[in-house]
Amino acid sequence: MPSSLRLAPQVARLLGPGSILLRALSQESAAADMSVVLVWLREGFRLDDQRPLLEAAQVARELIVVAFDDPGAAQASAWGHPRAGTGRQAFRRRSAMVLDAALEPFGQRLMWMRQDPVEGLVALVRRHRASLLWTHAQPGSEERETLERLSRSLPEGCTLKVAGDNRLLERTPFAVEDWPMSFSRFRRKIEGRVAPEPPLPPPTSLPPPPPPERLERCAAIEPNDRSDAGSLRGGEAAGRARLQHYLFDSDRVSIYKRTRDGLLAFDDSSKLSPWLAHGCLSARRIWAEIERYEREVEANESTGWLHFELLWREYFRWLMDATGSSLFRSAGVADRPPPSRPDAERLAAWREGRTGVPLVDAAMRELAATGYMSNRARQNVASFLVKDLRQDWRAGAAWFEHQLIDYDVASNWGNWAYQAGIGTDTRERWFNVVGQARRYDPDGAYLAHWLPELAALPAAARAAPWTQAVPPADYPGPIVIDPRWA
Repeated sequence: MPSSLRLAPQVARLLGPGSILLRALSQESAAADMSVVLVWLREGFRLDDQRPLLEAAQVARELIVVAFDDPGAAQASAWGHPRAGTGRQAFRRRSAMVLDAALEPFGQRLMWMRQDPVEGLVALVRRHRASLLWTHAQPGSEERETLERLSRSLPEGCTLKVAGDNRLLERTPFAVEDWPMSFSRFRRKIEGRVAPEPPLPPPTSLPPPPPPERLERCAAIEPNDRSDAGSLRGGEAAGRARLQHYLFDSDRVSIYKRTRDGLLAFDDSSKLSPWLAHGCLSARRIWAEIERYEREVEANESTGWLHFELLWREYFRWLMDATGSSLFRSAGVADRPPPSRPDAERLAAWREGRTGVPLVDAAMRELAATGYMSNRARQNVASFLVKDLRQDWRAGAAWFEHQLIDYDVASNWGNWAYQAGIGTDTRERWFNVVGQARRYDPDGAYLAHWLPELAALPAAARAAPWTQAVPPADYPGPIVIDPRWA
């Protein structure tokens, strides 16, 4: 194996026969009767399939459920913008509000804090003399470092217990030295050999929080909603409703493979990723519901393809565990980075949807307005930035981190590395952004929707307006033209 593809040192405790728990105690090691237990929900805004809440309910006399505002809102990327944009923050806050309301019938509440999580949690532990802090892991080197910092900072007498993150599998069937770096090998080793555990039921009861006089005041959860985000609204109830609609109410899952590359119709794809990313839905619940659909309705190529997409998400999480921080380097896990010529004006034009290339501009305007774009559009705008504009792929990945409401660290950076050719598969991936528009938006409806300045053109002309005898006056000419677009 090339040196650039060697597994990170920490992978020995993450892969193979062991589980992904960073610092997990056995079920029997928790004391039978804890006085105060904290549950820190990092991105797990749900009651369903929520091991920390279930386990804490068994041992705690008093329970504090706490979450924090997105730390990315106060952190700047290397390209100057906040790491978490307003759309992702709004989705997270609404998800927290919905969970807070769901906890109320249990006599519980969600404490919402706006500070460094480690500092806030240590203060809570000290104030309430908590003996156990339950949380869950997350993929990513920074996320792992936060848990390690928390472990070092907790006072004596408080145990940190860490459940797995929101993935399908808690362990894999292969040894560290046999880790399958490619997705195809990963899939072959997983399918038919390992099945996800059934999702856990939601709790039926929860211990009360400490008396009000002992609880400090917390920040209000303000949704900061964006009215143009369509049906992508945070919260477990909305996620479960979307899952029910896509599988059973509309039966759209039966044609998923045929429609998944659609650009405009909302039900062309499942749109489950925002609720997955924020932990409003568990991956195991989605997997189980697809299997239920297959038992009760039908199993076909499309249901298998949706399982396939969940395996891609799973693969990127295990890959990030295996490679540490490599996927954040310009060269990724390859030997050299793709060629680039940094140009602030080109990068800004790409971000703002004014490159003069309609498919790219329409997708980037959709992203700005809704915090979302289809997978087909994501591949095209990534290819255009890296292959046609020759910009640093990490600038694109960081912009997606800022804009996407379904941002997932492993899927985002893994997919961008894959597109840039510096992931585990280094084959050339160039997308003909004009040909793709003609193929996947043949009537030009998507382009006209997001680029109204092109609506007056014939549908066939919208993919390449510069070829018209009189191009639209209010739409820019292309900043690059590739002869292969013809």
